Amino acid sequence: MKPIFLLGDNRGETEDKLNLDFVSTAGAELIRMLGEAGILSLTSFDRDYIHRYYTTNDPRCLAAIWALHPEVYRTNVFKIKARDLEFFCGPKAEGIPGYPALIKSKYVRQEFEPELERLCHEILSVDPNIIICFGNLACWALSGATGITKVRGTTSLSTRTVLDYKLLPTYHPSAVLRQWELRPTIVADLMKAKRESEYGEIRRPIREVWIEPTLDDIQSFIEQHINGCDLLSVDIETSGSRITCIGFAPTPRIAIVIPFDDWRATNGNYWPTREAEQKCWRLIRRILADPSSRKLFQNGAYDIAFLWRAYGIKTINAAEDTMLLSHALQPESKKGLGYLGSIYSDEGSWKHMRKKDETIKRDA
Repeated sequence: MKPIFLLGDNRGETEDKLNLDFVSTAGAELIRMLGEAGILSLTSFDRDYIHRYYTTNDPRCLAAIWALHPEVYRTNVFKIKARDLEFFCGPKAEGIPGYPALIKSKYVRQEFEPELERLCHEILSVDPNIIICFGNLACWALSGATGITKVRGTTSLSTRTVLDYKLLPTYHPSAVLRQWELRPTIVADLMKAKRESEYGEIRRPIREVWIEPTLDDIQSFIEQHINGCDLLSVDIETSGSRITCIGFAPTPRIAIVIPFDDWRATNGNYWPTREAEQKCWRLIRRILADPSSRKLFQNGAYDIAFLWRAYGIKTINAAEDTMLLSHALQPESKKGLGYLGSIYSDEGSWKHMRKKDETIKRDA
């Protein structure tokens, strides 16, 4: 098995003195999280030396632990001591060609380009199946992206410094020392990285989604896939006081999206006639009123109330809510669907794949 590649940002004072990476307090916490994620099999020796580190603050304790775990390879983008990322930045004219700004209107100066060349050689020599990018600088160096909160938890391929290596961004371990509530998210991302380390390519779930259906398509989907299903996932998109589209998924592999708004139509309506739209709503009403199938929502209190208040549609047998269940497990973590998708699925970051629209959300 190839080692998992751990990529941080830059060295601190202790790491700079010892010429080692991840041997500060953030490194100690990283070792613990890697153990919880199943990437490192921590022994009694490891745990004893972590305890010694916390009591003595001796970085050699962490160095001893890392030396016993070849299943990971650790390094930093810049093996240079710096207090913050601005140390590496200057105006655009001084920036490394082909790389975007690291901080708003601030570019990594060309004098640090040899550090990226060194990083390229390290990656090629290790040839990992997965690179865990801890923080903004690591993401910037390999993908050009910043804003770790938006990109974390989703795999992509490197486009800078070295090409076509699988990346999984997450928060830097040092962030946990300031915001402890981030810790469950990092552990979940590390668990995903362990799964992804078994192969080098990006694998997405195979799904069939019916879009722009006719009335006959909806009827056919109900008969073939919804009737008799045990658990039916339901989701609506709204604008003002109306529903712009509604989706149904009887299994993780197939779904249908029924639109009502269409920016391409002169009147903005997807359905060609009032009668056709009314027939569509009757089919939807029948689906939601069927007591034989349990209904699954994300923030169902909103969807169910909206359906009843705006359209007089009752939802029978609403049984599960992904937002509430996740919140019960990790109340300190985010509850949005994009976040839950990054934690519990291997989907791409779909909320960044399309342009925002006030009505139907269309993938680019």
